[in-house]
Amino acid sequence: MSYSTNTSVTRARGYSGLQITLHWLIAALVAVQLIFGESMTASVDAMAEGGAASPFDQTIASLHYWFGTAILVLVVLRLFVRLTHGAPSSPDGIPGWMSFASRITHWIFYALLIAVPVTGLLGFYTDGPFGDIHAWAKPVFIGLIALHAGAALFHQFWLKDGLLKAMLVPAAKGEKQ
Repeated sequence: MSYSTNTSVTRARGYSGLQITLHWLIAALVAVQLIFGESMTASVDAMAEGGAASPFDQTIASLHYWFGTAILVLVVLRLFVRLTHGAPSSPDGIPGWMSFASRITHWIFYALLIAVPVTGLLGFYTDGPFGDIHAWAKPVFIGLIALHAGAALFHQFWLKDGLLKAMLVPAAKGEKQ
């Protein structure tokens, strides 16, 4: 699923409980952002026109702001944990292109999970193209999530290599390859 690029870290057989918790917490926050993010657009547009957004849109826009900030903080923590504790290597028998595609996909996720909240904050506090750049990330995220989920299901039901279990069940303490 994910692969350590830090050769000084011993690769674990699975993810730690902290890594799994961070993964699913960030995933849930991103899902909320994608579903309710239009309320932020409605609030910003209403303010730009000299009006006020509905109380619902204002509340959801506020949550969007704080959830985005939380995603940024949690991703920085997740990257720190990944770089210091490593990540599982690919299952036996996985072709090199598949491992490479997985690594690239995960690093694109990390880049987006940092860039999108940063552009959102810049768009909120400054003039310029940042709000538009932030909004363009939504279809990219949706496509990447579909690819990621599809790959996880492919591993689970076609390859039957137990890869999905790595993000559901923490590795035993001290278990290394």
